[in-house]
Amino acid sequence: MGEQVTAAGEKPVASWAGMDRHRNEAMPSLTIILRSGGCRWGRCRMCGYRSVRYAGLSETDLEQRIIAQLRWVQDQFDLRTFPLIKIYSSGSVFDPAEVPLGARERIATLFRGKIVVVESRPEFVHEKEVAEFRGQLDDGTYARPLAVAMGLETADDAVREKSIDKGFTTEDYRCAAAEAHRAGADVKTYLLQKPLFLTEQESIDDVVRSINVAASFSEIISLNPCNVQSGTVLEACWKKGAYRPPYLWSVIRTLRQSPVHVVCDPVGGGHARGPHNCGDCDKEIVDGIRTYSLTGDTALLKDLEERGCACRKEWEYVLREERPYCMPLTR
Repeated sequence: MGEQVTAAGEKPVASWAGMDRHRNEAMPSLTIILRSGGCRWGRCRMCGYRSVRYAGLSETDLEQRIIAQLRWVQDQFDLRTFPLIKIYSSGSVFDPAEVPLGARERIATLFRGKIVVVESRPEFVHEKEVAEFRGQLDDGTYARPLAVAMGLETADDAVREKSIDKGFTTEDYRCAAAEAHRAGADVKTYLLQKPLFLTEQESIDDVVRSINVAASFSEIISLNPCNVQSGTVLEACWKKGAYRPPYLWSVIRTLRQSPVHVVCDPVGGGHARGPHNCGDCDKEIVDGIRTYSLTGDTALLKDLEERGCACRKEWEYVLREERPYCMPLTR
């Protein structure tokens, strides 16, 4: 039998107000993570959201529960104060099995006249559906009211298959980006720093190469330093000491080597499950990375890197000595 829930009292998995940089402008944002029908792929090794879903509901029930979450958001936040809305659903807003069409239409109605970022896997990004949703959002306030966010993670097909198990190729992603652009939407590309099985140096090299590839078909690139989420293959490896999240030094080096501005919010930064250094310098660096994401001030990154910390020598040693397919040298 399906999960016995009622629409009354439903609320998103998470929602929060913040600031984001969108097309070179910092603006107040509201982020909403909806509980949905769940990602149809559900195999990514680092994703803990695959278990956050409604199971066994009819399309009508699922639609009503998502609409109830949107109603909760409307009650909790003054939507007039947020020009930018980011909506995530653990997989694909454009997958009707995950977010029914009626719920998607309600999203467009509620946030019409704003800039809306919605996530999707590439296989659900089609010009017709994206253009229709964009048209529902557009009231003339913004030239590009919609951005389609997709997790490319890496431009290396072998890394994406073996380290992440994402289920598509870079070419699939390029085609989806072209579909979004033909529909008049921006493309936001997510890249993952240090998935499973990569050394610290390999992770820097991989994501810098990926930024260079993604820059040709993305208006916005977001760097996600990997964090360890519960119930994942990544967590199982981490618990055995077979994985360490990236050093914050690696994140700084990546951002400094990028040919374009890349936004980055190091989720879990400074904690064992998130990107971290030694603990003494973590907060300053995490705060600095977040400030850079909003301002684009490259001098800030240079200052953080040159200010240094005793743990920088450890990181430099790891870059030199860590070898592929071995255990991490530090935890």
